[in-house]
Amino acid sequence: MSNAKPQGTMLGHPKGLFLLFTTELWERFSYYAMRAILVLYLVDKVQTEGGHGLGWTQADAISLYGTFTGLVYLTPLIGGWLADTYLGQRKAIMIGGALMAAGQFLLALPHSWIPGQETMMFYLGLGTLILGNGLFKPNISTMVGDLYEEGDHRRDGAFTIFYMGINVGAFLSGIIVGSVVAAYDGNFQMGFLCAGIGMVFSLIIQFIFAQRLLGDIGRYPAAKLEKEKDAAAGNVRKEPLTKIERDRIKVIMVMGLFTIIFWAGFEQAGGLLNLFTHDFTDRMIGGWEVPTTWFQSLNAMFIVIFAPVIASIWVRLGKNEPNSPVKFALGLVLLGIGFLFMIGAVLEMGGDANAKSSMWWLVGAYFFHTMGELCLSPIGLSMVTKLAPLRIASLMMGAWFLFIAIANKIGGIVGSFIGHDGGKEEQLANAMSIFAGIAITSVISGIILYFMADKLVSWMHGAEGQNETEEQALTEEIAVTAEHEAIKPS
Repeated sequence: MSNAKPQGTMLGHPKGLFLLFTTELWERFSYYAMRAILVLYLVDKVQTEGGHGLGWTQADAISLYGTFTGLVYLTPLIGGWLADTYLGQRKAIMIGGALMAAGQFLLALPHSWIPGQETMMFYLGLGTLILGNGLFKPNISTMVGDLYEEGDHRRDGAFTIFYMGINVGAFLSGIIVGSVVAAYDGNFQMGFLCAGIGMVFSLIIQFIFAQRLLGDIGRYPAAKLEKEKDAAAGNVRKEPLTKIERDRIKVIMVMGLFTIIFWAGFEQAGGLLNLFTHDFTDRMIGGWEVPTTWFQSLNAMFIVIFAPVIASIWVRLGKNEPNSPVKFALGLVLLGIGFLFMIGAVLEMGGDANAKSSMWWLVGAYFFHTMGELCLSPIGLSMVTKLAPLRIASLMMGAWFLFIAIANKIGGIVGSFIGHDGGKEEQLANAMSIFAGIAITSVISGIILYFMADKLVSWMHGAEGQNETEEQALTEEIAVTAEHEAIKPS
């Protein structure tokens, strides 16, 4: 086995980080481009009535959206295991990327090419996307963590940079796909085509530069590397997981439960908020109407602008920087504040479904949702790479995405309460109830997590905070193991 090393640094980080940044940028462009138009495509009138969609009800469309995004985050659990055990991360993301591109192109097939088979091809395209995403998503995030040695203080900053790449792609997607769909008279197939082209760019970049900039990172299955490392050190594991590892995994599980609450609210962006923008928001500036999909780019724009600001705030706080659970709690509270703006949008309409709310309510909601995301999402990715045992790192990243999968499905169910093609007044009243329920739930959850923070940090055993160093945790575990061996029946 070769031992090729990644080449050089840029801006204080390995150059491989910026390769992964660019690869993920185009993959996220692809995903968010189709996400921005998926629900709108489903509810658009069928082609025989002058539209380009499938003519679904709003509730059915949001429910399908929740199922799709849920599966997008569920399949990484399988993809992470395959990469750890058999494929290696680099091969997994190439196979996954190719499947995702194929899925986008299947969605892009014009209805006139497949008369009577539109729905079947739609499901086939979604299924291919889901399978490809499962191989791609957990493994590129894990490779970011693998660029840094344990204890390297640059890791959190690296995930913030990586997260900016995600959101540059997301920002471009809403603007470009919205403009392309509008230019082709509402033809959503052209938007899916753009998404497929973006995925091809991602594959080409990874294929050309991976070996040069990443060395052997991600080439070989992590489980195999761990066995070789243990064999070289003469270690033979008597149990699958040590006490430290079990405690750290407990932290991932607990934090995952609160992650479900956050993303179930946040992911209303592509469903309920998307439809609210389309139906109940005044999008006119002068004589020009802002495309609905452009509002999907607000979140990404705010992240690109404010991610460096938030990162610098954590650095400036120094020893006073809040720990990961406290940052998560703050993210949940900020999500709740964002939904207060949506309550304001409904109140402005005064119960009149024919009225339109100001688009500035949406801008405020997306701003606070973004601030919450910056306190939670990149911190969560970094936390998993710090706490997960190396031999199951991609598997645990997949488990983290499993929580987000559950959140997306719950979010779809919650959003579907807007109703099945009911009257506009009924939909408006239901939207008000949904916004208020999410706001209350997220704030209460944030308060609960805040008071759990110290216990969670103690379970991290030195991976974060000053409660316990790694050496102290190891000494404690050796003592506990010795005691257990002394009292175990012969």
